[in-house]
Amino acid sequence: MHVVPPTQRTDPLSGSTNGSDALRIYQTWKGSNKFFLQGRFIFGPDVRSLALTIFLIVAPVTLFCVFVARKLVDDFSHHWGISIMVFAIVFTFYDLILLVLTSGRDPGIIPRNAHPPEPEGYEGNPEGTPQLRLPRIKEVDVNGITVKIKYCDTCMLYRPPRCSHCSICNNCVERFDHHCPWVGQCIGLRNYRFFFMFVFSTTLLCIYVFGFCWVYVKRIMDYEETSIWKALIKTPASIVLVAYTFISVWFVGGLTAFHLFLIGTNQTTYENFRYKYDRRANPYNRGVIQNFKEILCTPTPPSKNNFRAKVPAEPALPARTVSGGFVSPNMGKAADEIEMGRKAVWGDVGPVLDHHGGRLSENDGLNNKDGGFGEMSPEIRTTVDEGDRAGIHPRRSSWGRKSGSWEMSPEILALASRMGEPNRTGGGSSSISRPSEPKL
Repeated sequence: MHVVPPTQRTDPLSGSTNGSDALRIYQTWKGSNKFFLQGRFIFGPDVRSLALTIFLIVAPVTLFCVFVARKLVDDFSHHWGISIMVFAIVFTFYDLILLVLTSGRDPGIIPRNAHPPEPEGYEGNPEGTPQLRLPRIKEVDVNGITVKIKYCDTCMLYRPPRCSHCSICNNCVERFDHHCPWVGQCIGLRNYRFFFMFVFSTTLLCIYVFGFCWVYVKRIMDYEETSIWKALIKTPASIVLVAYTFISVWFVGGLTAFHLFLIGTNQTTYENFRYKYDRRANPYNRGVIQNFKEILCTPTPPSKNNFRAKVPAEPALPARTVSGGFVSPNMGKAADEIEMGRKAVWGDVGPVLDHHGGRLSENDGLNNKDGGFGEMSPEIRTTVDEGDRAGIHPRRSSWGRKSGSWEMSPEILALASRMGEPNRTGGGSSSISRPSEPKL
């Protein structure tokens, strides 16, 4: 596949060219991501949902500090009351930092290839080499178990094990877990740890607010010696927070428990729902302790993308010969086969004839008796005459067609070879001109 290099623009003042070298990678990014602060933060296309997530965290904590924690400041001795509010604020900031680390960093995107990879054993493109088609699936060995990896047509690469292409972000992500709409980002190799810590800390925050709301209700019951229902009426904010945190803890708490199970078995959400490793051997399971160490204690691998780097100059592609080559798994249509070097047949000459008006003029030798049809055998002349009398255009006829294919009959093949021969009678310009080869 030939990629046209970007056009260089000349600066009228300095006279220097500032084409692709003036652009950054994040400015020419082919994925659906959104970048902020000149490529320092990368988000998914649904980054607006992040504002809703922040509101759902900050709003109840603010309500808790104003109407609950502030009332408990004087109820505990030795300044323990103020620590309730301070801890809620600090822990909320910690939770938001984990949210930003999850949503605003590279989740493990694999850079795209500019061209399809060469098949194994491919050595140049010698004359007469048949087309080499990239296999759709390859098999690799992971801890003694055979794992299949697939070819990605969008990124033009073979995905590593545990890698998948996110249809929302339009990127291949290493150790792809899922795309979370609440954080507006893919969850992969480089941000899964922060995602789990964010979900777990949000669960703890819900339990913290839920618990101290009941502590405040109990204080009202003790001071006023009233029932629980009358105490709840006196603090409507506590009623709202208790209901909100009770519902929320089922979501974030259940999600925390599910990911604890995934970490213990070294699975991803994508693998758990698609492959069901409980029915076959999991090649990545190394035991509960080692699995937790791998997820929570190993260093985060560096990003394979430098979004702030300048776009490298596209190297010039060598000229490809017509007789061979290789194609991607999804290629192989008729037009592509002509471009990759397949010999053109009558069914392929149609676009060329359309370019010239769909017919050959008299100057091309159709009526030339010296170098045209005058040299044909009587059988071929009879076939052509019958086609002309029937009003069938040579390009649109169905001579020799079998089951919808364009297989030529022997007479037409002889006619095609006769049209390509030079004029043996020395007629010069009166010979039949051969349709021009399609330019690659």
